[in-house]
Amino acid sequence: MLIEQQQVLERSLVALEPWFSLAPEALLQQSDSLELNFHWTRSSDDPRELSEIPELRIWSLRADALCPWLPVLLERSTGQLTRHVAMLLPHSFNRSEGIRFAPESLELWMTHRLFLLDHWSRSHGLNCRGNLEQMSAVLGFELDGSFWQGLS
Repeated sequence: MLIEQQQVLERSLVALEPWFSLAPEALLQQSDSLELNFHWTRSSDDPRELSEIPELRIWSLRADALCPWLPVLLERSTGQLTRHVAMLLPHSFNRSEGIRFAPESLELWMTHRLFLLDHWSRSHGLNCRGNLEQMSAVLGFELDGSFWQGLS
């Protein structure tokens, strides 16, 4: 899915609108399939990663706030999920090691997102815990085996 520069500047989520109308079950069936590609013009000498561009971060924060299920949909093997989370959380980037999230920030965001998405899916009679565990693992967040205990 292409996100045009003007949509970013206007903080428009029009590109995501087709997903808004999907039922939760249909959203979960699309897990790990969505790619967000930003069409963002920048000079050839701009060394920043996309996650370092304030306008893209603001757009991503808005998308994340209004589409809390977005991380579940984002493709994982090509780094879409990781890049999205980098738009939201403090991190550092190393050319050889890639993105390194601030551990406390990642822990808070992941725990919040796990609780939110588990409750959301269960309120619709669905279970996405396996999917959430995969999402966590991709981001380097290890779930304790007892994480889901006591949650209904």
